[in-house]
Amino acid sequence: MIYKNFQDLQLSALGLGAMRLPVIDGNDAQIDEAAAARMVDLAMEQGVNYYDTAWGYHGGNSELVLGRALKRHPRDRFYLADKFPGYDLSNMGKVEEIFEEQLKKRQVDYFDFYLFHNVCEMNIDAYLDPKYGIFDYLMKQKENGRIRHLGFSAHGSLEVMKRFLDAYGKHMEFCQIQLNYLDWTFQNARGKVELLNQWNIPVWVMEPLRGGRLAKLTDEQAAKLTALRPDEGVPAWAFRFLQSVSGVTMILSGMSSEEQMRDNLHTFETDRPLAPQELEALRELTEEMLQVVPCTACHYCVSHCPQGLDIPRLLELYNEHHFTGGGFIAPMVLMSVPQEKHPSACVGCRSCEAVCPQQIKISEALADFAQKLG
Repeated sequence: MIYKNFQDLQLSALGLGAMRLPVIDGNDAQIDEAAAARMVDLAMEQGVNYYDTAWGYHGGNSELVLGRALKRHPRDRFYLADKFPGYDLSNMGKVEEIFEEQLKKRQVDYFDFYLFHNVCEMNIDAYLDPKYGIFDYLMKQKENGRIRHLGFSAHGSLEVMKRFLDAYGKHMEFCQIQLNYLDWTFQNARGKVELLNQWNIPVWVMEPLRGGRLAKLTDEQAAKLTALRPDEGVPAWAFRFLQSVSGVTMILSGMSSEEQMRDNLHTFETDRPLAPQELEALRELTEEMLQVVPCTACHYCVSHCPQGLDIPRLLELYNEHHFTGGGFIAPMVLMSVPQEKHPSACVGCRSCEAVCPQQIKISEALADFAQKLG
């Protein structure tokens, strides 16, 4: 197992993310606890010492199951991470109640790592609002030793992250973002990494395989990678890419089986960053996989829209929603946007299309987006 320095700690470069534990009969809330315990035992045996969960994972059962699995191991052999569930605005006034309940569920007296969960467009105002006392409470727990290291995770835009960092950045010790070779450009993960590097904040990675999407390439796509590294499987390429990114300390993988875990453990026996030729191969692969609306965000269209829609941003969200086949990112972002600025507000006048250098059929894309959103 590779280890990374974090302050005075040695963290395994691979962490177990308890968001996709094995379940029974496809029921996400019904974790196969025996299988999950075996996976934790295997991870501990092979040197994984970082375990991440959250309030909402597996219908609230991830914290319980992981707590019981880790209770069988010495507390000083692992680092435990949990999060305040600010993705649900109804939780904003319950920080003390939730934090105390999380400690009970995990059967511990303190968290090694604790995060503001999912800083995004929907909740940034609430996270920064002092009336909820979230920041003050968490800082107090850190002073009392019940939180050893405080950070945040973010699904929001670069601008949202900047707002959060401007307010709390000097107190943040790490940041967890969605980072993989596809989102390097698709979700501007590169810009987010650069921002965190500027703040000297270590990067924690979630979704290294984008929910498994990057583990299942076509035979033709896989063959191109195998030709460059015959000894590496397709999933390993995603991890090798992350080993090539400056500032990455922790890579969390939501493993659902012992087989997946053994494959990942084998990958993390060595540190093998990608060469320029290999990075170029991934760039070409990403372009092939995305096939998205080719908006360059020139904004020519915006001044011609009678509805005043932020068309480039809507097309960016449309690309995300279309590629993912749904998901929560676009609906989450649109929760912070007035209804009259949603894609459904497009009247189909095509004034925007008359000035689009890319000749995008914007009205059709927005109509399709509105239909997909329901």
